[in-house]
Amino acid sequence: MSTTNSPTTAGTSGYALELKDLRKSFGKTEIIRGINLAVSPGERVAIIGPNGAGKSTLFNLISGRFEPSSGDVLLNGTRINGLKPFEINRLGLSRSFQITNIFPKLSVFENLRCSVLWSLGYKYTFFKFLSGLDDANARAQELMEMIHLDKKRDVLAVNLTYAEQRALEIGITIGGGANVVLLDEPTAGMSKSETSRFITLIKDVTVGKTLLTVEHDMGVVFGLADKIAVVVYGEVLAFDTPDAVRANARVQEAYLGSSVADQQAGAAH
Repeated sequence: MSTTNSPTTAGTSGYALELKDLRKSFGKTEIIRGINLAVSPGERVAIIGPNGAGKSTLFNLISGRFEPSSGDVLLNGTRINGLKPFEINRLGLSRSFQITNIFPKLSVFENLRCSVLWSLGYKYTFFKFLSGLDDANARAQELMEMIHLDKKRDVLAVNLTYAEQRALEIGITIGGGANVVLLDEPTAGMSKSETSRFITLIKDVTVGKTLLTVEHDMGVVFGLADKIAVVVYGEVLAFDTPDAVRANARVQEAYLGSSVADQQAGAAH
């Protein structure tokens, strides 16, 4: 039986994820400067901004790697400040990283099976053969097909291509059944064709889930997101639909500029 929330779960606030006057300082340097953001269940939100804007710090605050200096992070209406990352994960949030995090010496199937064990209630089970866990094996097989690696079932993760390793990490990220998924630059380092396929993959595997992604490729942003949050100097400059953000003069001046139209046109070809 799964210990995670269902994909459509939201707390009394009505939001899957809510940030309230969130701040983070390192010494005297304030990196996150009072961010407010409310993401509805099932929304796909891209977080964009120049280097040093605080995007990775924001992800670390949401996922529990950093504790806020002040303000609140609410997951499905529950305040998660101060919880450890694994505790937040068990409440229904999972994330990937800029640097691929997989078990290189395990096969594709074994990586995915590891990711589903806790959510299926196995926890610290030392006296069961994994091959006999029919539900875990079935779920791992399902995930493997979703990320299109079923033909690489027994291949060690270290021997996959870069794009395949990224796909495997996404499979691991969603394997525990989290209803809120954070992806940190999921298409970084990919070719245009790989990126195009990856946008489709992300859309497919996050159906019914709430998605936040940090992304620099505007083609990915406009092809994937329902809304865009523009973060500049630790603050949200704009949070709106892609069309509204693209037309926002303040956003163009601070970050996007005239290149947006060019990138959007290029993504359409």
